[in-house]
Amino acid sequence: MTITPFATLAAFKTLLAGACGPDTAARAAAEERNGQLTKPPGALGRLEDLAIWYGSWRGTGRPAIKAPQVIVFAGNHGVTAQGVSAFPAEVTEQMVLNFQHGGAAINQLSKTFGAKMDVYALSLDRPTADFTQGPAMSEEELVEALLTGWNAVDASTDLLVTGEMGIGNTTSAAAIAHALFGGEPGDWVGRGTGVDDAGVALKTRVVADGLAQNPKARGNGAEALRCLGGRELAAMAGAIARARVDRIPVIIDGFICSAAAACLHQMSDTALDHAVAGHNSAEAAHGRVLSALGKEPLLSLGMRLGEGSGAALAIGILQGAVACHSGMATFAEAGVANG
Repeated sequence: MTITPFATLAAFKTLLAGACGPDTAARAAAEERNGQLTKPPGALGRLEDLAIWYGSWRGTGRPAIKAPQVIVFAGNHGVTAQGVSAFPAEVTEQMVLNFQHGGAAINQLSKTFGAKMDVYALSLDRPTADFTQGPAMSEEELVEALLTGWNAVDASTDLLVTGEMGIGNTTSAAAIAHALFGGEPGDWVGRGTGVDDAGVALKTRVVADGLAQNPKARGNGAEALRCLGGRELAAMAGAIARARVDRIPVIIDGFICSAAAACLHQMSDTALDHAVAGHNSAEAAHGRVLSALGKEPLLSLGMRLGEGSGAALAIGILQGAVACHSGMATFAEAGVANG
């Protein structure tokens, strides 16, 4: 069912800032159970923290992951006219067809971990504007993309991963990171789909030009997303925000997803409390974005594919954490002496 919980950016920010936090009683119950399980204290390391965190957001001291969802959003970027990608914009639509036919890496990973996978192509025949010439989107266009992401989240979902496809979107993500976190443009630029040194230099100039043309984006998450983002980044932000309001835990994917999430974090400093970082990608600036967000990645495997692939792989980590927490016997149940 399509719903319209906000019609303006201001209303979206108000909704995000007003979202409730985790269930403190559920967290206490999860911590108590964790202390009674048949293992030495802290023996499962970070898995213990993850299970407690997950249970607190799902409102139970003994959680289970039954309905993970992976959503891949696709969009085209006008900034590709500047030659920032090694691939033409037509590849976005071709990859969407590959997703729909089950042929991409994200299809295999979603299937492996029992996740429902959905694909949304956002106006591929209508790229965003070239942000070196002005804002990438109007407020109306941004709100439309945010709502697409918001409404893409299944009501039964209990763990969310968002992924993306969009030729040129590493340039968009770099521009957003530069706008929000400062530094030099080159600090945030990487090779993306495989550009050479000249391509990196070009992307660096494009990022600088983008912020020069859109000064309102500096330090402003909503304006950075509107002026420098793409429809798929905005849709990811909308889905992550919906999950925050509905207390659905989120696994954040790579550099592009993290840039979209960073826009939410700037809008509200509690906007990502329900999210963990799935992995640290090989895209050069991803680790710096995660550090700025205070997120420690679960995995670091040199991946840089996008599509939600790193976060989807991390579903297994969270499933393992929750399975141990909820499925292990307590000392009393097992008849084992505790200390």
